[in-house]
Amino acid sequence: MARVAVVTGGTRGIGRAICETLMGDGFTVIASYAGNDDAARAFTDETGIATYKFDVGDFDATQQACAKIAEEVGPIDVVVNNAGITRDGTLLRMSYEEWDDVMRTNLGGCFNMAKAAFEGMKDRKWGRIINIGSINGQAGQYGQVNYAAAKSGIHGFTKALAQEGARYGITVNAIAPGYIDTDMVAAVPENVLEKIVAKIPVGRLGQASEIARGVSFLAAEEGAFVTGSTLSINGGQHMY
Repeated sequence: MARVAVVTGGTRGIGRAICETLMGDGFTVIASYAGNDDAARAFTDETGIATYKFDVGDFDATQQACAKIAEEVGPIDVVVNNAGITRDGTLLRMSYEEWDDVMRTNLGGCFNMAKAAFEGMKDRKWGRIINIGSINGQAGQYGQVNYAAAKSGIHGFTKALAQEGARYGITVNAIAPGYIDTDMVAAVPENVLEKIVAKIPVGRLGQASEIARGVSFLAAEEGAFVTGSTLSINGGQHMY
């Protein structure tokens, strides 16, 4: 029986590429989404991947949704915490709600999903939790104190949970993408985007498929000796 992988925020961009790659690897893939029903239906029609609608930042909703997935599809073996939002602004202009929304979704969603799946993984002595961080969680970014804090928190969360899961065959890793050619990056003004690309040593934006290949390795049987690690996929823009 194929292992079940749940990818949050899985219907577009990096999430979609991850879903399609894991499906190609033989996983039974579920994509979560938060809002756009029409886009979710189109995604399922195009890929054959089922979607479940819930807010990863809502603890109770996440537990209920994951229980439903386990009942209807099978126990969750792989969690890819990809869902994320931005509410950019300098600290002086940022409201508490903008801070809290990003922390709740981007970091809280990792806790909520891990909480829902970890015990079952422990019982089965196998699991993969893969958290999508960011170059901006490693290096910081002007006007993103909320986003950078949440993504930086993901890297710490990954290292701590990896220590809890290792004895049970559960690996916990993170991927920190750089600037990837997605709708979110495409919305950046062209003159700003040119400056971003100029700082990337390989001279281009990354592709969502390149992040997905990293997830594919970490989710595989062959990734069992990698845990507590952050894989930086950023074209050399930030090295440490």
